[in-house]
Amino acid sequence: MTTHHLPGLFVTGTDTGVGKTYVAAMIARALKAEGRRVGVYKPAASGCDRDAHGNLTSDDARQLWEAAGRPGDLEHVCPQRFAAPLAPHLAARAEGRELDFDQLRWGLDYWRPRSDVVVVEGAGGLFSPLGDEKLNIDLALPFGFALVVVTANRLGAIHATLATVIACKTTYPEIAIAGAVVNDVTVDDQSDLSRLSNAAELRRRLKSRGVKLLPEVRHGDLLIANEVDWFALAYKQTPR
Repeated sequence: MTTHHLPGLFVTGTDTGVGKTYVAAMIARALKAEGRRVGVYKPAASGCDRDAHGNLTSDDARQLWEAAGRPGDLEHVCPQRFAAPLAPHLAARAEGRELDFDQLRWGLDYWRPRSDVVVVEGAGGLFSPLGDEKLNIDLALPFGFALVVVTANRLGAIHATLATVIACKTTYPEIAIAGAVVNDVTVDDQSDLSRLSNAAELRRRLKSRGVKLLPEVRHGDLLIANEVDWFALAYKQTPR
């Protein structure tokens, strides 16, 4: 299941509402523009809406799928979808179901023969639960993809980003981190002065921990302004 070392990136966030899907879609869009076959995978999603036929749909999955050029079948972008806005395993139980952790892993296999590179968006933050004992980081490890850590450009970004990076390196030191992205999730109304210094502070503090700060995402951007070789970063794999 994990023998084929497909290049990929695992996009995670420091909190809810940091624009993780938005950044993951930007990465997929950039790779597609290079002529790559881009697979997109969100192993599980909760808080999903129902369509006209009563089927649960994930807006995040559709955003990723559209950004990648509609590869494969949308159903395989996010195979496990739940209605309640809870951690996926709790949302599943609210429906009388169980989250299948094995399916979270092997769901990626659909994309292997169809893709030159895969962008995976984790369900929540790196330490968000995927079961009574499992966390997102326990899924990131066997996938072997380098992490892209997304943080919102707001007060608290420095702590949230450093806490995620340090906890990752402490829990699974072998996981590669491609870099961190500071995302302007709202229009700058100049009420939060930390927005002016967060990127510079994080660049300095992350560098001392061997992690690169990737270009900042400005509010409303569809592509990251400064050119990033996402395909090269996707080869920065976790040893398996």
